[in-house]
Amino acid sequence: MMTLNKLYLLINSRNKELPANSYTTSLLKAGSDSILKKVAEETAEVIIASKNNQKREIIYEVSDLYYHILVLLVIKGITLNDILYELDRRSKSEYKV
Repeated sequence: MMTLNKLYLLINSRNKELPANSYTTSLLKAGSDSILKKVAEETAEVIIASKNNQKREIIYEVSDLYYHILVLLVIKGITLNDILYELDRRSKSEYKV
């Protein structure tokens, strides 16, 4: 089963190797602005799918959003552990997840 960590590692590998004919490579080469545009588009699609109350569509669009967020994290040099540490910090602070 694909996990967020496995997907992150795959995207990170693509960032190092930049294989031809890879959607991930094309995103990485396009840079932050293009990736941010995709994150915004996918966020809007999650909202629309949620408003339509279509479970299958929500799952599909959230999967796209997760993928594009992971691409953004890789290009910014942020690891999944960085995110997990922040979530852990919040759970112990005033945020109380």
